[in-house]
Amino acid sequence: MTDYTPIECGLHSEYELAIMHREVLRLRWQDEHLQVHTESVTPLDLVTRDGAEFLLALGRDGVTHQIRLDRIQRLPRGSS
Repeated sequence: MTDYTPIECGLHSEYELAIMHREVLRLRWQDEHLQVHTESVTPLDLVTRDGAEFLLALGRDGVTHQIRLDRIQRLPRGSS
């Protein structure tokens, strides 16, 4: 059982396109420890685990993040 809330299909498709085009995304998300992150990342893949969907993304520092889709807030380009 999970508290995951599925995201809209259109948003899921946007992530798939960003993966295909290696588009850098500016995201804000909350991790499993409830810590908020704001970072530009390159999306690598979408995966399903334990009843939730995650974006695998490479940060500018070379660290790969597993970001739960329902905890992402995409930021406009140029925002900090």
